[in-house]
Amino acid sequence: MQHVNLRDEVLSGPLDGRALPASVRVLGALCFMGGLVLMMLAFEALYRTGVHFVEGDYASEGLSATIVIVMRAVVLAALAVAVGLLGFSVLRNRRRLAAQLARVVLVLVFAAALCDIMILGVTWRLAPLLAAQVAAVAAQAYLDPSIREERRLRRKLHNMELRDEAAEGTLGRDRTGRGYLELNFFNLFWIFTVASVLGLLFENTFHELYYHAYQNRAGLLFGPFSPIYGIGAVLMTLALNRLHDANVVVLFLASALIGGAFEYAASWFMQLAFGVVSWDYSNMWLSIGGRTCVPFMALWGLMGVLWVKFALPALLRLVNLVPWRWRYALTAVCATLMLVDVVMTLQALDCWYERASGAPATSNIQRFYAAHFDDSYMQNRFQSMVMHPETATRG
Repeated sequence: MQHVNLRDEVLSGPLDGRALPASVRVLGALCFMGGLVLMMLAFEALYRTGVHFVEGDYASEGLSATIVIVMRAVVLAALAVAVGLLGFSVLRNRRRLAAQLARVVLVLVFAAALCDIMILGVTWRLAPLLAAQVAAVAAQAYLDPSIREERRLRRKLHNMELRDEAAEGTLGRDRTGRGYLELNFFNLFWIFTVASVLGLLFENTFHELYYHAYQNRAGLLFGPFSPIYGIGAVLMTLALNRLHDANVVVLFLASALIGGAFEYAASWFMQLAFGVVSWDYSNMWLSIGGRTCVPFMALWGLMGVLWVKFALPALLRLVNLVPWRWRYALTAVCATLMLVDVVMTLQALDCWYERASGAPATSNIQRFYAAHFDDSYMQNRFQSMVMHPETATRG
């Protein structure tokens, strides 16, 4: 019997009998060189981190700032290695390994961007990370075996299958049967959008009933969205999709842990990046650093159970009302508008922080947001947010 090396089979895959197009080889070369450049930047960050400790600067900057500085150096080093290996794998035509590395790069780029925002704010320094993300998405789209296989299917047959699933109301279900939903971009985007709207409705209603006063608790610059709930719903769907038939107690505990950890991380990021405090549970029973608490973790647990057992099936029926020929074009347009909303929100928060810190408006972007989204506008739009610039990690 011929011996098969399963590790090589999984990581390398067949060379597919075809040479890569010139454009993909150029992308691989650029990724390899970009990895070398990122490695130099990573060495500089690691060196500065070492100096930071040797000279004792961490004592004056505080524990939170020190943690972020160390995290940035480590993530940047990992990203440099991943991008370099991605380029090397593409040049060697190791398509399966390259597709896996592209997914790793996407996660590391996101982590590096969060660290940069917490240290430097929203600046042009995020451009190389955006370039790395675009390269990773392009590489994954071409190299991922499942995407490539789907591209090979005859379009007519594929359209017939979609039409049949839409007629049966099962479009979007996980075809493998291992999970409830197929975790593709279409489903996850609409989960984020719908949960953001429902979350804002819940927040506004709860505040009015509990405090007997209306407060706009929107989280984005435009539209009725609370992205905390949208991201939380996506995380719960990713984690619990295969547990949709699990015991209610298991769903409750898993949702409580995921929701509490995410709420803590979101509060920590907003305060360190922009000096913004959106909630404070210090006076609540069993508070965890004021960023989350056991009662609200229990509420996350309850919402997770309701989400998996009732909301996901209802959402699937809702999106199946959209004609299948329109769904991808409509999603692309809405996703573009949502991306613009998110980017402008981050820029507006960054400029708000700079104004509160006393920094003069020197760039066109700063002057634009000072003119159209000044302090009074921001405070009225984000009524639950309180700005404390001194608590951020940025200088």
